[in-house]
Amino acid sequence: MLGYRRVNGSVGIRNHLLIIPTVICANQVCSRISQMVPETVAIPHQHGCSQIGADKQRTFDVLAGTGKNPNVGGVIIISLGCEVVDPQALAEEIRSTGKLVEVFDIQSVGGSVKAIQYGAELARNMKAQLDNMQPEPIPFSELIIGVKCGGSDATSGLASNPALGQAADLLIAEGGGVVIGETTEIIGAEHVLAARCASEETANRLYHIVDRFEKEVDRMGADMRGGNPSPGNIAGGLSTIEEKSLGCISKCGTSPIRGVIEYAEDIPRHGLYFMDSPGNDIECVSGMAAGGAHLVIFTTGRGTPTGSAVIPVIKLTGNKRMYERMTDNMDVDVSDMLSGTLSLEEAGRRVWQEIKEVAAGKLTKAEILGHTEFSINRIGPSL
Repeated sequence: MLGYRRVNGSVGIRNHLLIIPTVICANQVCSRISQMVPETVAIPHQHGCSQIGADKQRTFDVLAGTGKNPNVGGVIIISLGCEVVDPQALAEEIRSTGKLVEVFDIQSVGGSVKAIQYGAELARNMKAQLDNMQPEPIPFSELIIGVKCGGSDATSGLASNPALGQAADLLIAEGGGVVIGETTEIIGAEHVLAARCASEETANRLYHIVDRFEKEVDRMGADMRGGNPSPGNIAGGLSTIEEKSLGCISKCGTSPIRGVIEYAEDIPRHGLYFMDSPGNDIECVSGMAAGGAHLVIFTTGRGTPTGSAVIPVIKLTGNKRMYERMTDNMDVDVSDMLSGTLSLEEAGRRVWQEIKEVAAGKLTKAEILGHTEFSINRIGPSL
C-alpha cells in the first residue's frame, strides 16, 4: 500500500488537514473554514460543554483520537473560549504524535467572521505543507481495518459478512490488524466469540461488556428489541437479535480475539480485537477512527450511504437489487455468492483486492460523494 510516514512511526493512507471544534459553539466557524479551503475536513459535533466526569473525558478522548489518527497530517483546533473541553490540553495530546497542530479561540480573535478569516489563512498555509508530503510503499502488516455492518438484511449474514471475514483473515495473515465492534449486535452470540478469545481473561472481558450494556438497558426500563433488530432489519428478513448477531460476527473471520478494548481506545497493530461500541453506524465508525483504524469495510443489505471524517469507508453488499439501485454508494458486490457462481473464497479475495486498492489511494464512493460523518458516543446526561 501507499502511506505517509508520521514522526511517531505510524503510517496514514490519507493525509487530511482536520479542523476540530472543541464545542458545538465552534461548529459553524469550523465548517465555513473547511468550505473555504478545499480538501480539508471538519468534524462538527454536539458536545464539549455541559459535560462532566467520564462523559467529558470521552468527548476529549474521541476528539484527540481522531486528531491522532494516522490518516491526519495536521490539525486546527478551534474553541469558543469557555467550554469544558480544554483546547490547549487537546492540542498537546495530538502534538504528542509529532503532527502540525494550531489552536485558537473565537472569543479572543474577535467573533465568528474574524475567526473564519484567521482560520482559513491558517488552513491554507498548513494544507500547502501537507501537499508537499509524498506517500511511500508500506507493507500491509501496518494496516488496521475496522469491520462494521449496518442497514443489514438476510443477505448480510449469508454473503457480505462471511466474505468480509475471509478478507479479515487475509489481512491478519499479512500481519495486519482488525477491529470489530457493535456490542449490541453480538448479544445472543457472545459465547461464540468468547470461545475464540486467546485467553480466559479476554473471554471474561467480552462477557463483562455485554453484561454492562444489558444492565444499562434494564436501568432505562427499555426493551432492546424495540431498536434491534431495527424495522429495516426485520423488513429485510431478520427476525431476532440472535439471528442478526450470528450473521454479524462472521465479518471478523476466524482468527483468535487477542483483546477487548474500550470505545475509541488505541487499537493494537496486529491481530483481531473487539471494541466495546454501539451498533449506531456513525458512532461506531467514529470510535474505530479515534482508535487508529486506517479504513472501515461496511457491509449493508438495505443500503447505507454514510462515510467517515478521516478514514475511507468501503461499502460491501450481498444484495444485487440494492447494489443496482444504489450503485452511487456501493463499492463491492458479492451477491453472486447467493446464486452459487461465486465461492466464499473468491468473494473474500474480491473484498481483499478492494481493501488493497483503497489503501493504495483509490477513493471510495463515500469519499467521492463527500460523506464525512462524525459522532461521539455519549455516556451521561447534559447538565
